[in-house]
Amino acid sequence: MTECFPYPILNRQQIILQINRLAASRIPFLFIVDYKAEYGYVIKIEDLDKNYIQFEINNQKALLQTIKNDTIQWDVFPLRFSEYETKFNSVQKHIHKGNSFLTNLTQPTEVETNLSLLDLFECGSAKYKLWLKDKFTVLSPETFVQINGRTITSFPMKGTIDASIPNADEIILNDPKEKAEHATIVDLIRNDLSLVASNVEVKCYRYIEKLTTNKHDLLQVSSKISGLLPDNYYQKLGEILFTLLPAGSISGAPKPKTLEIIEQVESYHRGFYTGICGLFDGENLDSTVMIRFIEHQNDKMIFKSGGGITAQSDIKKEYEELIQKVYVPIR
Repeated sequence: MTECFPYPILNRQQIILQINRLAASRIPFLFIVDYKAEYGYVIKIEDLDKNYIQFEINNQKALLQTIKNDTIQWDVFPLRFSEYETKFNSVQKHIHKGNSFLTNLTQPTEVETNLSLLDLFECGSAKYKLWLKDKFTVLSPETFVQINGRTITSFPMKGTIDASIPNADEIILNDPKEKAEHATIVDLIRNDLSLVASNVEVKCYRYIEKLTTNKHDLLQVSSKISGLLPDNYYQKLGEILFTLLPAGSISGAPKPKTLEIIEQVESYHRGFYTGICGLFDGENLDSTVMIRFIEHQNDKMIFKSGGGITAQSDIKKEYEELIQKVYVPIR
């Protein structure tokens, strides 16, 4: 018999009200919200049971376990190129009609591994880590928003390249498609933050971070955007977070129409993948977009990944990127 998960799943309005209530009272809590911002969990830190949920936000907890790279079994079974091609072409038709400038196309990939979800959590090296027993593990490098004092900051991440390629940093920073994609996301996130904050500015544009994986190192490109929240934001923290959802970096622009395209083309349920999770410590908040995501699904391990499609996208490169992102980030 499957052991029951002890935390109730909440609907959108229940999550908003619970976040508002706990933040207003300065009570620390963990929150987990699905991609469509329809359901999730809000759990007071004092109520967390490590037998069911474990998390690490910005490396606040020590690494529990190390596994040598050569002991990891990691076999990937992606969808066929012909299947991806059909979906890619559908997205491109919408882009050429002007329905979207950028669409984040994702797909599930079956993997076979000798690691459990908990093993992945414990040996994974990531800025943000989350494990839910018998459900999923997240090993995400991407911040959603951070709130310190009244300052809210987002770090949209767009652009990935194999770090072993000669002059990889110059290639990724000078690629016209990557430039356009990143500019679109930065503009979208800046507009999103302007809905909840004043004095929104791009503080740092297109800087590179290095990620170590079980296969190879990757370079990823990010930017930093900040604004100022109102004095009473604690009482409205739930509304603030949900105003920003779904995250722009994993949906596209313009967001409303692009969400319709994603629903039509992807033909699977993202669920918690590309949703958000985070920690409110009683004063400040840190959160992540739930990418680098693997879950149990019908007795199989499924890794969900994807990338941004624009008018300049090359189908072979996008297909390779989708597969390239199916990795375990390890120390």
